[in-house]
Amino acid sequence: MHVQRRFTTKGQDVFNTVEWEQRSSRITNADGSVVFEMNDAWIPAQWSQLATDIMVSKYFRKAGVPQYKDDGTAVVADDGTPVTGPERSARQVIHRLAGCWRAWGEKHGYFNTTEDADTFYDELCWMMLHQVSAPNSPQWFNTGLHWAYGISGPAQGHWVNDPTSGEAMLAHDAYSHPQPHACFIQSIDDDLVGEGGI
Repeated sequence: MHVQRRFTTKGQDVFNTVEWEQRSSRITNADGSVVFEMNDAWIPAQWSQLATDIMVSKYFRKAGVPQYKDDGTAVVADDGTPVTGPERSARQVIHRLAGCWRAWGEKHGYFNTTEDADTFYDELCWMMLHQVSAPNSPQWFNTGLHWAYGISGPAQGHWVNDPTSGEAMLAHDAYSHPQPHACFIQSIDDDLVGEGGI
């Protein structure tokens, strides 16, 4: 597949096409009690507070993400193990999605050239950064967690396509080939992921 640039420039860091600022996200109940709060999340400056709250409270991964200092060095515990925690920037989330999609495309031979893969990644990042397009919620929640951070989890009972054989098979784990689609409950007895589920 050949991919043409529409919004981006070759060689320009797509994440520098927006200004970034640190913001707080605070979600409260009607009585004022705090449901969720995160301070100092990096968000594109042109995003609304509502967009910030959705990204930070819903789509930031809350655990298992390697943490880094401002200078880019990894945060490690006294015993030398990496410290993990939440995603802290929309940059991480957007890179996680677009980078994973690009990696899958390269793995399965979708792109004619590496330049096409670069363009695909840049264009997707630009569109998400500038709120021109957005994937559905399960993509934000699940896609790229294994690719970007090595996060794994027990199989959830969802089916995936084996790209080699073309046959449907049960996923081996929750995140290396996640369920990036919405739920479709087909009957009152359908428990989605268990025996007899979709």
